[in-house]
Amino acid sequence: MEVNILFEEGLEGSLDESWLRGVVEATLRAEGLTESADISAEVSLLIAGPDEVHRLNREYLGEDHPTDVLSFPMLPPHAVDDPGFVTPPDGLRHLGEVIVSYPQALTQAQEHGHTPTREVAILIIHGVLHLLGYDHAEPAEEKAMRTREAAILAQIEGGRS
Repeated sequence: MEVNILFEEGLEGSLDESWLRGVVEATLRAEGLTESADISAEVSLLIAGPDEVHRLNREYLGEDHPTDVLSFPMLPPHAVDDPGFVTPPDGLRHLGEVIVSYPQALTQAQEHGHTPTREVAILIIHGVLHLLGYDHAEPAEEKAMRTREAAILAQIEGGRS
């Protein structure tokens, strides 16, 4: 697995890079993507401020408002687990990019009464699941996605003890 971590200027050092990488990797492993076999994945994670997330949301998704997390998949839905999908020459399935608004995560953590790291983990899991084809446009999809998020979060939090 390859996880590229980037921080918007001014947010460097706000979160531990190895912890962030671990959350992405745990999510991918929970969804069956491991270093074994012929499925190796690459994900980029950007920790950004609200203005950058708002700009990306407006320019690329047509939504003119701030948000907490954005996902930009590079593969068509379900290509990750499609045996007929041709792996690129570098051997990595470039899943895409997840962008987390760190200030929004801090606000939401306070609103939900939990730690900022827990909120960031929730947002990363949510974003990575979108890269893997999950959605929440319909009630059944939302239920499936929220169930996976909770299960993966429990695995991650259980691993910290």
